[in-house]
Amino acid sequence: MSSLDQPYPLASDQVAFYREHAWIKLPGVLTPAEIAHFDAVITSDVHRLNRETRPMEERDTYARAFLQVMNLWRSSVEARRLVFSKRLAGIAAALLEVRGVRLYHDQALYKEAGGGHTPWHADQYYWPLASDRTITAWIPLQETPLEMGPLEFSAGSHRLTDGRNLAISDESEAAIDRVLREGPYPHVVEPFGVGEVSFHAGWLYHRAGPNTTGRPRKVMTMIYMDAEMRLKAPENANQQLDWDTWCPGARIGEIVDTPLNPVLYP
Repeated sequence: MSSLDQPYPLASDQVAFYREHAWIKLPGVLTPAEIAHFDAVITSDVHRLNRETRPMEERDTYARAFLQVMNLWRSSVEARRLVFSKRLAGIAAALLEVRGVRLYHDQALYKEAGGGHTPWHADQYYWPLASDRTITAWIPLQETPLEMGPLEFSAGSHRLTDGRNLAISDESEAAIDRVLREGPYPHVVEPFGVGEVSFHAGWLYHRAGPNTTGRPRKVMTMIYMDAEMRLKAPENANQQLDWDTWCPGARIGEIVDTPLNPVLYP
């Protein structure tokens, strides 16, 4: 498990690719043995902490998209080892081109067998953060073919402001899809191999298809922000909820330096 804190060498053209497109998928970030280990650890935690028990037909679009369990690092020593990985946080800092990053929060996203699509959205709609220096690591815990619903990106769409007021919903899927089709934003959807990890910006539009297989699509994510990130006044109810939940005690205009938002790199 020693590679968790070993540097992952990024080439200058990879940083330039991320700067232009606001997403990148990197090979060999974690080893097959590490993926197998954290598959077992995080799946056990999700089963233990998940509170969604409704049949699929009784859920709305958001709830059909995935099971969602947050901040596993606070309840699982082994999950903390992955969340606090300097290898992953170092990649995040390098792609953001900042000196350091701190944690916003982690979340496991498990798209159940037969689970529905994840509508087009931009994550930062939910975050009361003052700049766009945010990035999410998306770590599949198994090989992820197209039939399982891997993450899809609209390359370069972080520059687009239309649709930034939409939460994940049927409305966001329809409205953002229409805007993206009218612009120069290539739609990228690819399978993920074991150990591949993607990184995407907070304002990049992304989605995922349904899981049409008989197995769950298991994913762990970490959201990083510039270590100097400041809190902004919430612009919607979701941002107020995130402030209360993920950075309680932070003050508007000041660095988001709370016990729930530790610096992970350097």
